[in-house]
Amino acid sequence: MSFRPPRSLSDRPSTALNPLEYELASERADALGRQGRKVEAALAKLAASSENDHRIADRESLLEEASEAVWALFIQREVCGLRNNRDVIARYGIPGEVLARIGAIRR
Repeated sequence: MSFRPPRSLSDRPSTALNPLEYELASERADALGRQGRKVEAALAKLAASSENDHRIADRESLLEEASEAVWALFIQREVCGLRNNRDVIARYGIPGEVLARIGAIRR
């Protein structure tokens, strides 16, 4: 014997999330937060290194690390349906030299 809900309940569009949708939204939000923390850490390391530092290779690797973290954050935001990245750039204070490297592939 199968169970069928009353028509009065089945005709209404459901505004509540089903459990799977709830879990997926939760995972997306958690991943977005983790990626935001990675961006903060990468930008902090980059800011700690000075531009006049003699270790140019170290700065290059920090720039690459920061640009990859920011790129991943942008992608994660798109997955969550957030298309405009201007607020993120302002919020995290992402420098132009990092933005210029987004999407570039390492050698």
